[in-house]
Amino acid sequence: MQFDARNFLVGLIVILLSITLHEFGHAFSADRLGDPTPRSQGRVTLWPDKHLDPLGTIMIIFTLLSGFGIGWGKPVMYNPRYFKSYRWGTFITKICGPLMNLLIALVVGLFLRISLATGHVNWMYERTGDGFSLYGLFAIEFLVTNLALMFFNLIPIHPLDGQKILSSLMPMEMGQRFDIFMEQYGMIFLIIVAVSGGRIIGPLLTPAISHAVQLIVGSPLFG
Repeated sequence: MQFDARNFLVGLIVILLSITLHEFGHAFSADRLGDPTPRSQGRVTLWPDKHLDPLGTIMIIFTLLSGFGIGWGKPVMYNPRYFKSYRWGTFITKICGPLMNLLIALVVGLFLRISLATGHVNWMYERTGDGFSLYGLFAIEFLVTNLALMFFNLIPIHPLDGQKILSSLMPMEMGQRFDIFMEQYGMIFLIIVAVSGGRIIGPLLTPAISHAVQLIVGSPLFG
């Protein structure tokens, strides 16, 4: 497979910015719920250097070379004892990361939908008609990458957001047992996913992303 430097750089920029916004969503929500921890650690900011994990960024770079970027940002530390409700404070803090990705996807996707509906699509394509322009490529990458991050992080395994989102909705004792189990074995799954280069998680996420793109944009063109 021929290396495409433009696609690689666009993909890298988009995924790093999307992870930054995802982690900001966690930090901002915890801060608003009364927990001073994220602000004291400088996480209530949109500066990427505060949210990117060095090893996770290296992983993104290497896996992007194989066509499927997998990596992580620096987890936002929070103390649920500051929340008025331990359960709902945890739920809101955890779900606001994926919701930030959904918000980005909706904004970009609706812009694409309006462009398609009104016929103003020249900005999306190269003048030669051979492929997407840089603007079009960025738009599509922001749409698809943020949907992928949202769905991936909603998987209920440790250390993804879905674990705490699900356990927060369970009866307390059941949720605690679920958290203990996932904290013991969840990382094994993520290691297998990373080593597989997307062959395991890709078939699960691709249909969900394609359907979401078609729902938002009104066309399967970008799926």
